[in-house]
Amino acid sequence: MKSVEICVYGAEILCPSCVNLPSAKETYEWLDAALKRKYQNQHFTITYIDIHQPPNNPKKQEMAEKVLNDEYFYPLVVIDGTVVGEGNPRLKKIYETMEQHGYESK
Repeated sequence: MKSVEICVYGAEILCPSCVNLPSAKETYEWLDAALKRKYQNQHFTITYIDIHQPPNNPKKQEMAEKVLNDEYFYPLVVIDGTVVGEGNPRLKKIYETMEQHGYESK
């Protein structure tokens, strides 16, 4: 099984439509803990990406730009290049995507 890359895009400031929801950083931390619990001993990478300072990677910069241009709400969850959640990402959808990549819940 190939290890998947999960990226959570966000910013320090809450998105305007996300009032009363966790921040992007809190979503990243919550998702990291939930996935590590559910898929114990199965390797994946999860990264928080600040949309105002994305890493020097064209694909990640392009996705950050799309969020800045209001094509997506943040926090934006992307698994191996596929958007699986935005604004208030649903854990069920994220689990479904992980299992499509061969991950098994423990």
